[in-house]
Amino acid sequence: MSRSKWKGNFLNNTLLKEETSLNNITQRNSIVPSICLGKFVYIHTGNEFKKIFISKEKIGLKFGVFAYTRKGKIKTKIKGKKK
Repeated sequence: MSRSKWKGNFLNNTLLKEETSLNNITQRNSIVPSICLGKFVYIHTGNEFKKIFISKEKIGLKFGVFAYTRKGKIKTKIKGKKK
């Protein structure tokens, strides 16, 4: 289910309070506001923090989109017996 439209977008309050801090640790489910433009933020992936630079194209999207929590599956070719 998606969030109700009357509630608006979710924004973490720490982003509004600490505008000048470059080391904001943000929640993955909050929307990237325009006040973060040109700053670095840290996003938690489950076992580490990733440092992300906020550019013009990232405004309006969620923070979780830019920090993947899972590793890509490595495809290997299995060598079997030749018939």
